[in-house]
Amino acid sequence: MADEAGKELTIPQQAEAKHYAAMQSAPRFPLHLAVEVTSQSGACAAETQNISANGVLFAMDRDVPVGSMVDFTIMLPGEVVGSRRDVQIDCHGRVVRSFEDQGRRGVGVVIDEYHFERA
Repeated sequence: MADEAGKELTIPQQAEAKHYAAMQSAPRFPLHLAVEVTSQSGACAAETQNISANGVLFAMDRDVPVGSMVDFTIMLPGEVVGSRRDVQIDCHGRVVRSFEDQGRRGVGVVIDEYHFERA
């Protein structure tokens, strides 16, 4: 397997590429919600661009390096989830993708753990 530049990928990189492709296959929901993402380098305001069963894509003004562990809380509006109350989801995950898009950073996060809270 080769990367975009035509260089041959090593076995771990091949496995990572297959895992990332599998994560991308989950349906994504275009929800734009304000979120604070906390990493080892501190807290940063972000906005969700889309959410899937596997993770979240954030737009933010600061880079969070791939491999970083992050924590964030998503408040899903009740009308989105068919509830009378908003639903709070506390999440812990890791950055698997980081890129520049129109002057902002796109940061893709896999959710490793989550916990629903009553809002």
